[in-house]
Amino acid sequence: MERKKIMKQVLIWVLSLWGVVGICLSRYEDGMQELKAKESFLSYLEKDAVSPGANTLMVPLTLIQGAASKGAVCLDGTLPGYHLDPGFGSGSNSWLIELEGGGWCYNIKNCVFRKTTRRGSSKFMEKQINFTGILSNKPEENPDFFNWNRVKLRYCDGASFAGEGHNEANQLYFRGQRIWSAAMEELMAKGMQNAEQALLSGCSAGGLASILHCDEFRDLFPKTTKVKCLSDAGLFLDATNVAGGRTLRDMYSGVVTLQGVQKNLPNTCTSQMDPTLCFFPQNLVANIKTPMFLVNAAYDAWQVQESLIPSSADPHGTWRDCKMDHSHCNSSQMQFLQDFRNQMLNAVNVFSKSSQNGLFINSCFAHCQSERQDTWYENDSPRIENKAIAVSVGDWFFDRTAVKAIDCPYPCDNTCHNIDFKMGLMHWEVLVLVSWLLVYLMHPFWISSLHVDCETETNIFFCSGVTSTITISQSTRLTFTLLNLLSALLIFLICSKCTMEFQFGQ
Repeated sequence: MERKKIMKQVLIWVLSLWGVVGICLSRYEDGMQELKAKESFLSYLEKDAVSPGANTLMVPLTLIQGAASKGAVCLDGTLPGYHLDPGFGSGSNSWLIELEGGGWCYNIKNCVFRKTTRRGSSKFMEKQINFTGILSNKPEENPDFFNWNRVKLRYCDGASFAGEGHNEANQLYFRGQRIWSAAMEELMAKGMQNAEQALLSGCSAGGLASILHCDEFRDLFPKTTKVKCLSDAGLFLDATNVAGGRTLRDMYSGVVTLQGVQKNLPNTCTSQMDPTLCFFPQNLVANIKTPMFLVNAAYDAWQVQESLIPSSADPHGTWRDCKMDHSHCNSSQMQFLQDFRNQMLNAVNVFSKSSQNGLFINSCFAHCQSERQDTWYENDSPRIENKAIAVSVGDWFFDRTAVKAIDCPYPCDNTCHNIDFKMGLMHWEVLVLVSWLLVYLMHPFWISSLHVDCETETNIFFCSGVTSTITISQSTRLTFTLLNLLSALLIFLICSKCTMEFQFGQ
């Protein structure tokens, strides 16, 4: 009898301890899971989409060996790198530089986390990557730039290649501007100095970098070289979120302050407004001297998720269905998104009036459309007036025709490759959830088998209620114990911490 009682006590304490540990784990993992979820989100938005059965071009990583002596290093101090596929034929003396995207780090916590990913360290970069979309070497996939020297400069600084500083305590190197300079120096030495024509491109944070560095890029070449810039999904707006706050302005303030970006922003802007506002393209594009083309989804998927409807601005989940699937937005929610589109069009109004600039703003829920083969140039690629993005960019670059393509408002465009979202759970959360469901369902039977008599039992875990002691006969079997409460609480915590999975749809 004494042995049974000891076994019962052990079981009770183990189950209770497991509950406390589970709750603590849920709380402890919150911050890391959020950072990992954001990293996964960026990876998906900016990943290459390869046509089924296509023979993909894999291009190896080259580290810039002389970069360390110039202090041009990634966040963790490792060497920066790039991927180069040499041009051929008529494209041998033409160069396309693609600046990789991947968000920003704006406080010590997420910069330290970023050091453990490919976005902050070349130790974690892929040794070779697919070249698709604007980087493809096939004329049927990339009609105007397929035989150029095509370069993808990897992004590992977290400030759109614009930072300058060092955080000694956390061994963080904010050297984006130096990485840009070291990469350009190396590529010039590899033949880019002889370029007859050159295009600086970029996606997302790389699209912002293309805007920031456009005129610098032009200055690398003689006046006889044809030089232009392309920004894809880089038109980040200083917009208010659904709660009236300014998520992106707060984020950019952290980037500019922490990473010392101010000194590398255009003086024409910083002399008139706060440096943080000068990190927003809407305050830069009208003053860029070099011809530029903007490709952007009017309902940019990243901005909708992270700037307009971040979780912090929607604590009660009022916007959750709309955020996951725009077809579930009610009329007032859709009007909010239409207002965002209108703000984007207003932001490029002056820019669009210049004859040297180009636009392709389609009414899609997408992001980074030039790097993805399915959105860059395929039979069913997004179109405005029956012209794909690749054709529009080519027409503009080669001066075949002016391109100022602005789509009608949603939902008129049926060529979009929209991003759909669905909810999922982290793998550890699934394990804990299943375990606790079993505990929740089975522990009354375990209690019964152990002959717990609550008329005489003094154990607080089985015979205490929340507000007062509960005295119950054995036959009643306890159903309202601390274990029930722990189970319910843990299940609630897990289920409220869902993460997003995403897929492209039409």
